Amino acid sequence: MQVVAMKSMTIKGVPEVLLRQLKARAKANHRSLNGEVIAALEYLVRRRRTPAELLAQVDAIRESVRMPYLTDEELNAAKRAGRM
Repeated sequence: MQVVAMKSMTIKGVPEVLLRQLKARAKANHRSLNGEVIAALEYLVRRRRTPAELLAQVDAIRESVRMPYLTDEELNAAKRAGRM
């Protein structure tokens, strides 16, 4: 059995509101406060994407909701209709 050494860190100056939110999330997720902070950090680090990945995601979203472009005339008519 291999023993993995875990590092520690201290977070200073945590705003009270954030601490309450973390404690509530920890309770809801059946984790300790430490476990919740680690889970949140892992999620944020794993979620980090490159600019190319973000652009590919934006392109995919645009493709999925593709609609015809509105003309200036259509936009102005919609603005006028909203003011009545």
